[in-house]
Amino acid sequence: MSLYELGPESEPLSLTGVYFNSSALSICILGILESAVPINDTLTMTLLQDALLPINTRFSSVKVRSSNGAMRWKKVDVKLKDHVKIPVYPAGLSLQSYDNYLTDYLSILAMEQLPQNRPLWEIHIIKYPTTHAAGNLVFELHHALGDGFSLMGALLSCLQRADDPSRPLIFSFTGGSGLFWA
Repeated sequence: MSLYELGPESEPLSLTGVYFNSSALSICILGILESAVPINDTLTMTLLQDALLPINTRFSSVKVRSSNGAMRWKKVDVKLKDHVKIPVYPAGLSLQSYDNYLTDYLSILAMEQLPQNRPLWEIHIIKYPTTHAAGNLVFELHHALGDGFSLMGALLSCLQRADDPSRPLIFSFTGGSGLFWA
């Protein structure tokens, strides 16, 4: 199927979606979840397939140009392995060293543009302990997918409590003393 053969399921991009993803400007939202337990990438893949992708069709769509020149979303098959990144760092370092690796990694993510030939998101699984967590999940979501509040709400709706999935998910707030607070 060519880029111009769009089915009725395609939806137009908003003007914000067009402007936030151009050769001059590309804006992503980075969300970091700190985990008290090491992150299991197998469970993460299952969660992405069963919970994240069904939330919004944009998580499984790419931007294409229609025959009249308008930008639209086109649904595609998602290859999760293309969207999940697991960086490798040296083993046996101090927690502070892993803090530095994570900070450097986030700085690089903030500067790089997402590939345009697949849906505009990636998940980065950081399997190394830091001073604040046993593992970190970094969500890199292009702003064309939605605003920060709606995207974080969608992501958090996929999660459940480990001790009792029927109870609501709550987060503790440390008052800004963590690694990512200025």
